[in-house]
Amino acid sequence: MFDIEISAPDGADSLARIGGTLGKAGVGLEGGGMWSGVAHYLVADAVVAARALEAAGIGPVVAREVVLAELDADVPGALGRMMNTLTDAGIVLLGQYSDHDNRKVLIVEDAEAARTALREARPA
Repeated sequence: MFDIEISAPDGADSLARIGGTLGKAGVGLEGGGMWSGVAHYLVADAVVAARALEAAGIGPVVAREVVLAELDADVPGALGRMMNTLTDAGIVLLGQYSDHDNRKVLIVEDAEAARTALREARPA
């Protein structure tokens, strides 16, 4: 899965254009949102998404492989422990949101290193 980052300076109007363009291209949004004029969406095929958006004059599009991580949502401190694991492993976190399956979407500089750190931190 991939996070696509797109400038959305016009709020709802920008998101209408982004959503309409991706919908016409058959790209489903599996999570994401918009903060401070920047949209982030989780997609399965970043190449198709980027091509469709750029062809519509929307962009630039930055695509990054993400880490999808389960989080014990009802356990106090679970997010803090997950972030400590990443910090202790030297992982640079660029962004975080949730997908439609309530997993954490982690935008990181090194997805494989983040996966390894999280896997090794799981209790046996």
